[in-house]
Amino acid sequence: MLLTVAVIGPAHALKGEVRLEIRTDDPEGRLAPGSVLPVEPAIGPAAAGHLTVSRLRFDGSRWFAAFAEAPDRTAAEALRGVKLLVEADAEEPEDDAWYAHELAGMAAVRILDDGTRQVLGEVTGIEPGVAQDRLLVRTPDGQEIAVPFVEELVPEVDPETGTVIIDPPGGLFPGVGEVEEDR
Repeated sequence: MLLTVAVIGPAHALKGEVRLEIRTDDPEGRLAPGSVLPVEPAIGPAAAGHLTVSRLRFDGSRWFAAFAEAPDRTAAEALRGVKLLVEADAEEPEDDAWYAHELAGMAAVRILDDGTRQVLGEVTGIEPGVAQDRLLVRTPDGQEIAVPFVEELVPEVDPETGTVIIDPPGGLFPGVGEVEEDR
């Protein structure tokens, strides 16, 4: 299965470099110079269905890359929005590591004080964040709620039952709990 490791952003400078939106915890390993990565969609300089990383650098806050197939700014700009993909690792993932496709479609539920379950909605994916990722949940009325994907708020993911247990603070989900007063 192919997974997204980065999404190409805007061109940077004149020599074909682009800014990357990283979706992996190992950008230096996954995007090392010389790596040939499948892409989606296969457009512009990536029409062959892949890109070859020629340069990768980190400026302290953002990642930048250049590709052999895009030697100048015009070609680099044509790559904007292209996803860089890798084959999923065959090794066992960590116990608390989840891919978006593994969580999508699971029921998001809250355990009430009496032990009953309240359905909050359906998990639609994960949104990458700076401090932590956010679990995206679509409520029964169609609202999309972003829940910080931390153990305090999402204490359990149960793939066998297809549920994600959420302990939301008041006000995060409409009509669930009381909102704390501003102090």
